[in-house]
Amino acid sequence: MAVSISGTALARDAEDARQAEAVGPEAPLQMLVSLKEQKINVYRGTELIRTAPISSGSRGRSTPSGVFSILEKRRKHYSNLYNNAPMPYMQRLTWSGVAMHQGRLPGYPASHGCIRLPRDFARDLFGITERGLHVVVTQEPAQPEPIRHAVLPQPQQAGTSVASLSSGTIAADPALRGTVAATDADRELALTPENPDFDKPLRMIITPRREPNQMKTLQRLLNKMGYDAGPVDGVVGRKTRAAISLFQEGADLPVTGNVTTALVNRVYQDAGYEKGQNATLRIRRSFRDIYEAPVTLKDADKKIGTFVYTALGFEQGDAHVDWMAVPAEGEQYGTPTEILDRVVLSDKVRRDLSRMLTPGSSLIVTDRSFARNTGLGTDFVVVTK
Repeated sequence: MAVSISGTALARDAEDARQAEAVGPEAPLQMLVSLKEQKINVYRGTELIRTAPISSGSRGRSTPSGVFSILEKRRKHYSNLYNNAPMPYMQRLTWSGVAMHQGRLPGYPASHGCIRLPRDFARDLFGITERGLHVVVTQEPAQPEPIRHAVLPQPQQAGTSVASLSSGTIAADPALRGTVAATDADRELALTPENPDFDKPLRMIITPRREPNQMKTLQRLLNKMGYDAGPVDGVVGRKTRAAISLFQEGADLPVTGNVTTALVNRVYQDAGYEKGQNATLRIRRSFRDIYEAPVTLKDADKKIGTFVYTALGFEQGDAHVDWMAVPAEGEQYGTPTEILDRVVLSDKVRRDLSRMLTPGSSLIVTDRSFARNTGLGTDFVVVTK
């Protein structure tokens, strides 16, 4: 059972954590704020270590719920929005003015949008947090839970070879023929060097993307293959119909100049176009974009909500890491496992994530936009309400 914060309890916990580092990798900190309960819970991995009351935004100035990161820390800070009001032990969550800081707690929401904390708690929490740590603000109370799933990346071991099957081995064994592409089998992956950014957690997000206009895609692919379909404008004009007829003739399809399912499928096939990569994975490290790749979401028309998955502690050379999950909007659209069941990653993306993975890295899966509050000097900020 968690206990309310008292005195330097968090500082003692920080010292305990430092001593624990000598025994094994440390789980990341994560803070969960419930606006309904007016409470903040601090977790070390999935273990609740401290809890304290808060005062969030009052009516008309409500604190936004969502997934945030600590962007800036200042022991002494004064508001540039509200008459130079003192904000001791300020930990900024958005550049638009939302932060956690020491403040008056009347027992109900009373701030201008910030999350007020008790004095001792604010001081001690300030002493153990770092920029980039997640703060998840929810309406209803939430808590992290352990999770295992094939989509969640595992670390690639340093100093070991990943590829093992050669084309000769496959050719000699009939049971393996046709199961592994020769180009993949012959690829010798270099030994994995130590990760120079091992102390910097990744911030990953998967969001759906709007399905591209089918007619524009068709025109673009026909032009790519040498058929002059005219401008990629989505309009089936004279040039586009002529290009379709020419393609149909060469593909032994009925020459009509019309767009049919058979035509679309054949053009996609001949052009090597992979339909279905209807989502995007983006990665930031130290508040900067470092990676982007297309991924696939099954049942893309179904709602998702917002889920945060976080890797626990591991050391370089480890082959396994445990993960935890937080449903930031509850489970009205599925459980953490059911949401991951809908995510499909290519082999290349899996290898890339395995190579880059670091302790405390997180993955957000959401169908909400992150664009408005995400920019230079932030992680992916997802506002849920």
